[in-house]
Amino acid sequence: MHHRPRDPAGHGAMGHVTASREVLSEAHDDPAPRSATAALRRALRPRQWPVIAAWVLGVAVGFTVYLQLARTRAVNSDGASQALQAWDMLHGNPLLRGWTLSDVSFYTTELPQYMLVELARGLNADVVHVAAAMTYTLAILLAALLAKGNATGRAAVPRVLLAAGVMLAPQLDSGVNVLVSSPDHIGTSVPVMVAWLILDRARPRWYVPVVTAAILGWAQVADVLVLYVGVLPLVLVCAFRAGRAVLRERRPLSAQWYDLALAGCALVAAAAAMLTLHLIHSHGGFYAPAPATQFAKAGLIFGHNLRILGEGLLLLGGADFIGMHAGIGMAFTVLHLAGVFLAAWAICLTAWRFLRERDLVIQLLFAGLLINLATYVISTHAQAVSSTREIAAVLPLGAALTGRQLAGRLMSAKPVPVLLGAVLLGYLAGLVHEISQPMVPAQNQQLTTWLEARHMSGGLSGYWQSNIVTLTSGDRVQIRLVSPGHGRLARGVLETRSTWYDPHRSTADFVVLSPGVPGYTGFSDMKAVLAAFGKPARVYHVGGDTVLVWHKNLLAALR
Repeated sequence: MHHRPRDPAGHGAMGHVTASREVLSEAHDDPAPRSATAALRRALRPRQWPVIAAWVLGVAVGFTVYLQLARTRAVNSDGASQALQAWDMLHGNPLLRGWTLSDVSFYTTELPQYMLVELARGLNADVVHVAAAMTYTLAILLAALLAKGNATGRAAVPRVLLAAGVMLAPQLDSGVNVLVSSPDHIGTSVPVMVAWLILDRARPRWYVPVVTAAILGWAQVADVLVLYVGVLPLVLVCAFRAGRAVLRERRPLSAQWYDLALAGCALVAAAAAMLTLHLIHSHGGFYAPAPATQFAKAGLIFGHNLRILGEGLLLLGGADFIGMHAGIGMAFTVLHLAGVFLAAWAICLTAWRFLRERDLVIQLLFAGLLINLATYVISTHAQAVSSTREIAAVLPLGAALTGRQLAGRLMSAKPVPVLLGAVLLGYLAGLVHEISQPMVPAQNQQLTTWLEARHMSGGLSGYWQSNIVTLTSGDRVQIRLVSPGHGRLARGVLETRSTWYDPHRSTADFVVLSPGVPGYTGFSDMKAVLAAFGKPARVYHVGGDTVLVWHKNLLAALR
């Protein structure tokens, strides 16, 4: 066994050689793999126990805190839809036959997670909160591990704290909705970071590209965003590294097999993910429409999208002070500008050094950030600040990059650690303030309770009034989605199952009309309802909702 050469250009900010420097592209430069048994023995040495205990305690505390934070937001039909799909999978429908999902299926990511939670907790609204807390805790954990890299001891602490600190306290209200609420793109960052963690720690063996590609392909079945934050960054970065080694450093192409294998396997994984979705549907499984992505006009990009992007990045960093009133919430929000500044510094530093960067993980994190932000700002997705969910993965990727790039620089300046410690305490105080807010019931909980008390089990309504009632009632009250059009009603499409509308298998004898609430549209087309079903036998008023009841199965009259 011979020692790996140490390239000064491959040193990280702390003076340590990074685990993903360019020499990883040369298989013959690597020592033989260490035995798994020996690695396990080292991990279980008594001096490692406090470190392991600290990580386990941090995860446990984090999950508890973020579960409480998630419960400050009302569960809605978005999360309810995934909970119902997971429940159906648990009860004999693993391919989700008859389901039409949204353009993000969550089939291989959040849905298995929901199934595990439902096995332990049953079908109820808190399933969504538990899964959201799990996802955000995992995202922080993986960002911290990626930031740590191969640093150990005291050198690892600032890296971990920087990454975790940037993500520590999501902004109350909008920030929690995007990051610690219903399933969304923040969960997509978890498998991508698992793949990058494997590349960071594994030696260049033939199976590493295969395993990495399998993870990315598996995740892309659930969310096409993996293509932009995982597959494309891996392909482009590895192609760049191989080209740099051959054209600039005059190394043989054959020696770059590892980078080329990573790029090739990533492309195969992307194709396999698309084929998998096609095969699932062709064998009677769910249908998930392709994302409706369009390029925005130049005037819209510069006059609107860039502003939405800027405010969205503030929101992800917990620092969206725009439009806020003075108060304690404003103070905690402005404090988060420190984290936004550090993340921006890390991104700019990486951009400046990218062409000569040797750390594969740093390059992948940066490329994923850049591609996600670029595709968002040039598309029609950037409609409002609420659309920030489309770039939610930027937060954990940016946090990992911040810890990995800046820890050494910040710790070398004596006053800076003290200032950062004070900022971290402020973040913790803000988090305590956030989780002290009262827990809120699921949307339409009053309606659900009223319907259950009267044993009304089947009805129709709009999107935000349907699946959420079905979930919070434990499937005892089933409200199905309908859509008005051309003066009549038609069965819903997205997040529905076809058998729900079969009058021979299901029954619906009431309709809920709702004015909606800010941010969630109502269902109030009385004219279309009467045109479809005629005059109701009874009318009830429940809060702001109106419940119309007939003595017949309304499903037979639906188009």
